[in-house]
Amino acid sequence: MEFYDLVKTRESIREYDSTRPVEKEKLIRILDAGRLAPSAANRQPWRFLVVSSERMLKKVTACYHRDWFSRAPHILVVAGRKADAWVRQYDGYNSLETDLTIAMDHMILAAENEGIGACWIAAFDPEILRDALSLKRDEIVYAITPLGYPPQGFRKKGHKERKSLENIVTFL
Repeated sequence: MEFYDLVKTRESIREYDSTRPVEKEKLIRILDAGRLAPSAANRQPWRFLVVSSERMLKKVTACYHRDWFSRAPHILVVAGRKADAWVRQYDGYNSLETDLTIAMDHMILAAENEGIGACWIAAFDPEILRDALSLKRDEIVYAITPLGYPPQGFRKKGHKERKSLENIVTFL
């Protein structure tokens, strides 16, 4: 898909066909898009966890209580450690959140390109997720996304409410 069409038509998908897992080749391409994402000082402070087994999905979906979320055949989790990320010397800013966000965004756009639905989720219970995935105390998750095919007959809304460029851009 042409890039500008991709970003114009991508939507958060909140309906999934639980009987149709995403093909391994497509998952690999999506994950590779995250691997190729830029990170501060090229530290790549991330780890991608793809939850697909019925047992693990049951544990992980407990972190976000929406019916549609529990129907996704895969949940993608991007985790990282602040100790692995770049730190700006002037004020101590740690790039972990930015780096993980860029990687997640690359993978969500790649999913759209593959015809796979995704939905950026930050409103999860981090302790339930930490326990379910046996994350280390210093591992942080800023966002998760379901991955899966929308059900047969699903139609996108086709309209995004966005501010105009005139309202958000200043040329100096």
